[in-house]
Amino acid sequence: MANIHHFAYGWVNPVLAYVLSFLGSLLGLVLTARSRDTNGTGRLRWLFLAALAIGGTAIWLMHFMAMLGFDVPDTVLRFDIVLTIASFGVSVAIVALGLIVAALGKPSLFRIVAGGLLTGVGVAAMHYMGMSAVRLGGTITYDPWLVTLSVCIAVVASVVALWFAVVIRGAGATVGAAALMGVAVCSMHYTGMAAVRVRLHHTSEAIEGVSPFVMLAPISIISCVVISALAYTTIGFSMRQEGEREDELLTKARDLHGMAAMLQLGGARHR
Repeated sequence: MANIHHFAYGWVNPVLAYVLSFLGSLLGLVLTARSRDTNGTGRLRWLFLAALAIGGTAIWLMHFMAMLGFDVPDTVLRFDIVLTIASFGVSVAIVALGLIVAALGKPSLFRIVAGGLLTGVGVAAMHYMGMSAVRLGGTITYDPWLVTLSVCIAVVASVVALWFAVVIRGAGATVGAAALMGVAVCSMHYTGMAAVRVRLHHTSEAIEGVSPFVMLAPISIISCVVISALAYTTIGFSMRQEGEREDELLTKARDLHGMAAMLQLGGARHR
């Protein structure tokens, strides 16, 4: 078996991966909370944005940021770009489906557990689909017990995450929930990575795919764009709500002022 490094650059990748997972989870929880204040297509739109935050940032971007620290010193490492992009689509789609099951109708324990089970299996599928994109001079196998444990962690984490997303309210509780979700997602990833075994092939054939360092810049850019766009959407919605409330208050004040003026005019005529 080949020697494997999961922290090739020390704690840089795990810390950055956790930060991405935390930010994605936080935005996802806030966006899901926004969906509870709307109906119809508006709710679906907010749930899709929440799925993009959780599935695209908290899970997918976290996975590949952590994968930049994965190394097998005795062979070159490459990534299949098509499978890598496909795993992004799987992650967002499955999380969106889980959120729709759990949060679209009236929240219930059954809906949350069903959505969490679906999302957890999808998260695990995304992880191992992402791992299938790895190209190296050998064969990757997995410890079945650790794989099972990683899937169980993904399911439990997804159920808890959906419960947080559907039930949690308040800034402090949301931040705490996002921190816990980040820990759960990272735990699932590194448990799955601990299951990896590599048997090297003695061959001189070139390994096709994209270098991990080539992926660093796109991942960083995507992280900034997605997080910034989702944050802007959330802040913009809050500002629009505040503006609508101010307009309502001004309208009520004008109405009250008009009624008071009419009463004063009526009293003056009676005198």
